[in-house]
Amino acid sequence: MARVWRSIPAVLALLLLAAHFFRAAAFVPAGLCVAAVALVFVKRPWAVATLRLGLAVGAGVWVVTAWRIAQQRMAAGMPYLRMLVILGAVAAFTAVAAWALGRSTGRTASRS
Repeated sequence: MARVWRSIPAVLALLLLAAHFFRAAAFVPAGLCVAAVALVFVKRPWAVATLRLGLAVGAGVWVVTAWRIAQQRMAAGMPYLRMLVILGAVAAFTAVAAWALGRSTGRTASRS
């Protein structure tokens, strides 16, 4: 049951990434994010490693996106701090989802 609770943030983070890519008309990465949700149900170490890597890259995508939008807003003389805080929180959430997904209890770790 704990595995299910640890998977919920990963699913939400992947769906947020999919929405981000979809809005940018990047349909292949959006589809990959949606397809990666299926890996949550695979009980193999490679699936967890793949998800963690994808979520870590996703956190990086959020940081790069925040940086680019901030640069555009600064150049236009628009406020950017609130956007940085929001996208920073989304990046942190995505990173925490990757971390939580890889945690294992003693019972799960002893079963191979």
